[in-house]
Amino acid sequence: MYFWHLGVMLCVYVALAISLNLVMGYSGLLSTCHAAFYGIGAYAAALLMMKAHWAFSVSVIGAILAAGVGAALIGFPSLRLRGDYFVLATLGFQIITFRLLYNWIDLTGGPNGIPGIPAPRLFGLDLSTSMRYFWAAAAMAAAVAGLSFLLVRSPFGRLMQAVRDDEVAARSLGKNPAAIRLVTFVFAACLAATAGAFFAGYARYIDPTSFSIMESIFMISIVAIGGAGSIGGPVVGAAVLVLLPECLRFLRVPDVIAANLRQLIYGLTLVVFMRFRPQGIAGKYTYS
Repeated sequence: MYFWHLGVMLCVYVALAISLNLVMGYSGLLSTCHAAFYGIGAYAAALLMMKAHWAFSVSVIGAILAAGVGAALIGFPSLRLRGDYFVLATLGFQIITFRLLYNWIDLTGGPNGIPGIPAPRLFGLDLSTSMRYFWAAAAMAAAVAGLSFLLVRSPFGRLMQAVRDDEVAARSLGKNPAAIRLVTFVFAACLAATAGAFFAGYARYIDPTSFSIMESIFMISIVAIGGAGSIGGPVVGAAVLVLLPECLRFLRVPDVIAANLRQLIYGLTLVVFMRFRPQGIAGKYTYS
């Protein structure tokens, strides 16, 4: 049971890291609001299943649409900004989303969250057990990886990287960098919402603390350590940062200490990689 649970969470974070990598690694933008799209997807799917009584597969589509609209609304003005200003704009959206989830009690349940999310059924298959859910989550992560691979290998993917490497040159060739970044940003948000919907269906309880700024920073750490600018880098980063701290369970570290020790491990790992290997374990892009 424990290992199936670990596998499900690994698949969720692989999907999140790959989607964030489209923005960080292939567009060269440091977004701090990815957890907001993750949360929008989770809450949208949960509410559609519980209040509208939609099937899980249809609720996932609804979650994707909700996150896509949110990404378009924040992306259109913020993607005109550069550097620290873009980081601050996405940080503001992250904080606003968290506060809405925390304070809109009538819709989201506020700090109490949404309990009792029904066990999903996907194409007639009952996903009430961790083992079955793992295979569904693995298929979801594989689909996210496949779509991302096709995108970055397409002509549009080459445009993304051209804008990242030399925006002035791309603009001189008649390309629209803002539009290219916006499409990438929205697509990445939709993939994150898919992971959020699967997380909600698995956990069957969600609350705002799972989608805070700390979660966005954790996703950034996964991409930075695994390596930006490659599909394999985020997979490696997710495996390292999700599985490595679990070793503390086998070392019998008390729970009171383990939580703080995990944060220390994350921080030290990030500092070491930024100092000695800024492109990450399997990355191709290095932030200046």
